[in-house]
This record gives sequence, C-alpha cells and structure tokens, in this order.
Amino acid sequence: MTAQERQWPFLGQRIAVVGLGKAGLPAARRLRDWGAEVTAWDDKAPGRDEATAAGLHVADPALYFTYDALLLSPGIPHSLPRVHPAAAAARAAGKPILADVDFLYRAVRASGSKARFAGITGTNGKSTTTALLAHLIARAGLPVQAGGNLGPAALDMPILGDDGIYALEMSSYMLERIETLRFNCAAMLNLSPDHLDRHGDMAGYRAAKARIFATQRAEDTAVLGMDDPETASLRDELAGQFIPISAHTAQSGGVWANGSLLRDEPGLLADLSTCPTLPGAHNAQNAAAACAMALALGLRRNDLADGLRSYPGLPHRQELVGEIRGVRFVNDSKATNADSTAKALASYERVVWIAGGTGKEGGIEPLAPLFGRVAQAFLIGQDGGIFAATLAEHGVAHRRLDTLAEAVEAAAEAAFAGAADVVLLSPAAASWDQFTGFDQRGDAFRALVRNLPGGQA
Repeated sequence: MTAQERQWPFLGQRIAVVGLGKAGLPAARRLRDWGAEVTAWDDKAPGRDEATAAGLHVADPALYFTYDALLLSPGIPHSLPRVHPAAAAARAAGKPILADVDFLYRAVRASGSKARFAGITGTNGKSTTTALLAHLIARAGLPVQAGGNLGPAALDMPILGDDGIYALEMSSYMLERIETLRFNCAAMLNLSPDHLDRHGDMAGYRAAKARIFATQRAEDTAVLGMDDPETASLRDELAGQFIPISAHTAQSGGVWANGSLLRDEPGLLADLSTCPTLPGAHNAQNAAAACAMALALGLRRNDLADGLRSYPGLPHRQELVGEIRGVRFVNDSKATNADSTAKALASYERVVWIAGGTGKEGGIEPLAPLFGRVAQAFLIGQDGGIFAATLAEHGVAHRRLDTLAEAVEAAAEAAFAGAADVVLLSPAAASWDQFTGFDQRGDAFRALVRNLPGGQA
C-alpha cells in the first residue's frame, strides 16, 4: 500500500451520505478528507444547508444511484417500517448500505494500524459498559477512543496506533449495517423486546444484535450475558473464545457478581459496594462485562478494582450530583420508562422519589413491587396526576407539584427530616412536556441541587 493510499483510504470511491445529523455530517466531511467523492443529502432543508456551507456536494442519491456505497444514518430505516428512497435505490443498484463504524474500521486498517476494536451491545447497559471499559483502558495507560452510539460519532474519532483500542457502543441499527468491521472483543449484555417496528419481530431484533459476533474469528473474544434466555441462547453461534458473565450466578470461566462481590475463577476482582457510581444488580452485570473485556484485552486483573472505584459514571444515569447533610442526590433523568426506573429503585433501600412527565403506556403500575422502597414521592409534569392515582391505590405517600424546582426543594426537605438518605430523580416518563429532553431535565436537577443550602453551587 502506498503512502497516498494510507492517507486517502477512500480515494476515487463515490459515497452517498444520507442523514446529516450528529454522525452523518462529520462522516461526510471525513470521507471527503479521506479522498472519497461524497454526495450528501438530508430530507430536511437545514441539514442540506449545513452541508452546502461545509462545501459538500448536495444532491438526492435516490434520484439516480451511481455510488459505490450508501452511508445511511442509523435512525433512518432501510427496510422496516418503511424503506427510505435512498436505501431502495442502493439496493436496486446492488450496492451496500453501511454504518459509519464500518468506514472507520476500513480506514484504520488501510492506515496500517493494528488498533483493536471492542464492541458492546444489548438492550440495556450499553452506554455504561462502554464508558466503563474505556475508563479501565485509559487507566491502564493505553490510547482509547469511546464512541459510536454513545458519541462521539465514529468518523469524528482519530486513527489510533497499534496499541490503541476503540470501545464502541453498538445499537441494533448500526449492527445491521456492518460488513467488514471485526471486533477483537465483543459483548452482548442482554436482550429484551425493543425496536420491533424496525426489526419486524424479536427474531429480527436478535439477529441484528447478534451481528456483533458475525465477523469474529477463533482468536477473538465473545462476552455473553447469561441472565436472560435470549442472550444465553447465542452461545452455540459464537466463533470466538467465550466468556460468560452474570449479575448473580457463578460462571465457569467467566465473571460474575455474588452480592456486591465481583469475581472470576481466580478469585475476587472488586467489591462493588465501594464503587458509588455502579449501584444495583444491573450495574453488576455492566461491571462484569467491562472487566471480562478488559481481561481479554490484556489489562491486569489487580488494577480493575481501582478502575471500578474511580469510574465517574455517565450523566443522567444514576449520576450522583451531590451529597448534603448525609443525603445523596441522584440524577437518573435518562429513565424515561418504568423499566428503567425499576433498576434505579432496586438500587436503594429507601428513597424520596421525584417522578413524572409524559408517561409511557402502562405508567408506573409495573413498579408496584418496589413501592415499599419509596418513603415519599413528589410528582411533576403532564402525567403527574396519573402517577398520583397509582401511588394512592398502593398507599404510597406523595404530593403533586408544578415544577422540578418545587419538587427538589420539597424532596430535600423530606430527606433532611429523615425520610430517606437518597433523593432520586428517576421520572419513569419522557420530558417533552417541560424540557427539551432528558438531558436538559437532568442538567436542571443538577443545578437545583447545587443551589440548595450546602450544595456548593
């Protein structure tokens, strides 16, 4: 391979990029910089305008598909529930429809780098496990880039050298569009019904997720969650070396949690009760997966406990945003449905709970088995009244309030009076009624806590 081919790995290739959001526009720019002839398109005018301002050629590839490949934004369907015109045109022309991570892999290999790729998928826990693995790798002194579905976008990442590792969160939308990407180490955490409109049924969803292992070889490593039957059933389909993980059951040759103790067959890896950003059984599984992958990537087992303890956590996912007068304030704004909130409530013995917003089908009734952990609830938002009715049926003390600011003040007062030592924002509802998204809601909660007396604003 010539130096020019390493510098411009896509020289002469014609690539259409459709969907110019946080991943698409950077991808179009980077592919152009790597020598490709790029045509960019977005169904919305602002995206097209931004591409034009970036000096990209803007045209609709669906009108006349003359490209070598289509890079289609993960959120745009190429099959179900309806085929995007650009995808239909690519298929008719017999050309591949790819994700940006596939282009990153090709560019890294074209550069001559032997950097390794670690991929994490599953219905729940992907982001935490990806960020945790990257944290462990960084503490080991190795170059690492974390991104993919987690962010930054794949083609916003630099080319790493031979000792580098890419830790990539992989959604089913991305996995169904990989062709050459090979993961030296890959993990499937769990599987439960999700995105069935996109994949047709559970079998289609499972097949998309399982593609994380599709290009592995015998020398690669497959980490598999054993706590649900859908995930465990993939065991016989793996080509790589197999490491089982569990949040509660010992695994021969694997990594598992026994209560708060994280173990492998040689012995104790860490006491998760000393890891404040990893509460609950779901995080035990995340920690088991990250440690299994870290060991497979050559990290020293004696370093893992310190890495787990120092992990800062992700914003809005059981994020400890303050501790005042012995009360911990936890931002779990990412919990926009009952299933997510169940994991948070199960992580604490007793909480003052802030919930509400735009509720999902079923509301908070599925949380009834955990209501005994709620000392008092403060409910806000559009469906606060519906949540209040459910709590009243189960005898849970609660109050309705108008704003998050009022709820934080009232919840802090109740906790300081001895109701509980945790104030938990875990809304079990979307945020669109009062905020632009769960992230703005979580940021507001963090700011309100810091403005409390003693909150170190």
